[in-house]
Amino acid sequence: MRIVSFATGALLLAALPYVLSSQNAPRARAEGYLTGSALPDLIHVLPSAPEPASARDAADRAIFKATRSLQDSPRWKLAQNDDKLSIAALLADFSCSMGVTLTTENAPVLARMLARVATDASAATGPAKDFFHRKRPFLVDQGPVCIAISPAFEKSFDYPSGHTTLGWAVGLILAEIDSGHASPILTRARAFGESRVVCGVHNASAVDAGRVAGASLVAALHSNATFRVDFEKAHAELAALKSKEAGECAAETSLIAKSPY
Repeated sequence: MRIVSFATGALLLAALPYVLSSQNAPRARAEGYLTGSALPDLIHVLPSAPEPASARDAADRAIFKATRSLQDSPRWKLAQNDDKLSIAALLADFSCSMGVTLTTENAPVLARMLARVATDASAATGPAKDFFHRKRPFLVDQGPVCIAISPAFEKSFDYPSGHTTLGWAVGLILAEIDSGHASPILTRARAFGESRVVCGVHNASAVDAGRVAGASLVAALHSNATFRVDFEKAHAELAALKSKEAGECAAETSLIAKSPY
């Protein structure tokens, strides 16, 4: 299990641009594409977080309890893998769905673009987490979680899921770049968010909100001229990799074919 050592969930995302290489060597933090009013105002875009004792809250709690049975299963192990937030890890996570091995070395343009998207995801989700101020599920009900929890992580908030926001945004971008693999890419993006529920560190409603947040972010990114230029460069870069291996991805495809809850 991995100790989460960042002060908040937002800081987890904020740290992403520092870990671009496969060796996670620190680099200068990537500048985001969006500033000011160009960033989605998720406090207004998202539905309100579930109120305690509401029907939505009860559904979240039931899902948390039911998914504790997945402890130590293959799906649990995938959730542990999906907890890793680095550009190198994200590229690896989506490689099977794209039918090509992606690394920061063979896809540097894409890696740099996603680092900037990660900065924007952090800037968008941080204020919303602080505003909705919702506790993570393991603080409400007892049950195992798939990572070791630090005191700082316990103080961070559930809604919306920052991992899901970034994972869904990345999935949408990759699905546009490689439309022939859109369905498996978006399946993997869906599973990436669901891993937060399996792990026990986010409620299902926070994952749903993360997908809305990720879609909102991508819509805003497409209005940015610099992002559109980088997008086209990444498209050309990936086209050059398409002749490479299909990979041994049958096990992952089978594992994420159905939702775990």
